[in-house]
Amino acid sequence: MPAKKAAYIRVYGHVQGVFFRAFTRDWASRLGLQGYVRNMPDGSVEIVAEGSEDCIKELIEKVRIGPPAASVERIEVKWQQASNAYNGFRIEY
Repeated sequence: MPAKKAAYIRVYGHVQGVFFRAFTRDWASRLGLQGYVRNMPDGSVEIVAEGSEDCIKELIEKVRIGPPAASVERIEVKWQQASNAYNGFRIEY
């Protein structure tokens, strides 16, 4: 089994109020990832995803496009060690 990876992802653009968190949660769950997604005060969306590197990369490609009403301007990704602190993938408020 490949080593578990983690990524801290920030998504900027028109990404709040457009079902971005639900979209991210659904894809992350489908890909078997653990972690969370939440809106940030600056209008961006923060994602922490843990799982296989390939699945995290696929999630990054999905959020790069986002749901139909979203407009993603840029994404920042920081790879880090998995904390194994998450059970499933959830929306945080």
